Amino acid sequence: MTIATQDFEIRPFDAALGAEVVGLDLSTPLSTSDFQRIHRAHLDHHVVVFRDQRITPAQQIGFSRRFGPLQIHVLDQFQLPGHPEVLVVSNVLEAGKPIGLGDAGRFWHSDLSYKEKPSLGSLLHARELPAEGGDTLFANMHAAWASLPVDLQRKVEGLRAEHTYLARYAELQARSPWRPNLTPEQIAQVRPVLQPVVRTHPETGRKALFVSEHFTTRVVGIPEDESRALLAELFAHSVKPQHVYRHQWQPHDLVFWDNRALLHLAAGTPDHLRRVMYRTTIEGDVPA
Repeated sequence: MTIATQDFEIRPFDAALGAEVVGLDLSTPLSTSDFQRIHRAHLDHHVVVFRDQRITPAQQIGFSRRFGPLQIHVLDQFQLPGHPEVLVVSNVLEAGKPIGLGDAGRFWHSDLSYKEKPSLGSLLHARELPAEGGDTLFANMHAAWASLPVDLQRKVEGLRAEHTYLARYAELQARSPWRPNLTPEQIAQVRPVLQPVVRTHPETGRKALFVSEHFTTRVVGIPEDESRALLAELFAHSVKPQHVYRHQWQPHDLVFWDNRALLHLAAGTPDHLRRVMYRTTIEGDVPA
């Protein structure tokens, strides 16, 4: 059966990254040529915003899988019932219990950088939005690398750093109800890994910084005080305003970002306002 192409536009943002897709319906199958356009836009712009997507969780999963295998988040308590591939990101409490991960993205990070195969990309679908707040910020790590002073580029290229999911878990757990105690099985899923401080994008060949304040704990092979100072410098440089796009959500947005090229941060939602989002995460490759 031949799948018809759709008439849609890709409109780049006037920002450090990002583009919106208008006129595309992801509730219907995509033709090969339409998928190729979206794939190219994702590589070119790093964040692609699909407007007004009235899709089901199964349709989100199906579209996500076209880019690769999906990864299941370690906090399986917050899986969408019937759809373990979907992580519920929400500040909503029902009967006093959280229905999702309410403090996701509290610190700048790249999703699942603490895994041997970090995420290629994540897709977040707006199911219920607050009247205010709830923005997501994205920082362009290609731009951060390109604008790093040459002497610092030379210093960090070839270095490796430790990433661990547990780096700030206790801190988050002390601040909110969203972080359950982890079981031994969950802890075993998130053992620390070493990643390059500078990674090369496997599809474009572009270099990007690959450290974050949330998951990166130390640079290996240098003294601890030097490691702390170096990471602090890289963290601050990475998220300078000129590298950042701030996404203000619209109803039914589906946002697809490239974790190999970006960091992101949740700006926060007022406690009294509801926010419900569904996230799928695509497995990437071993960073090089």
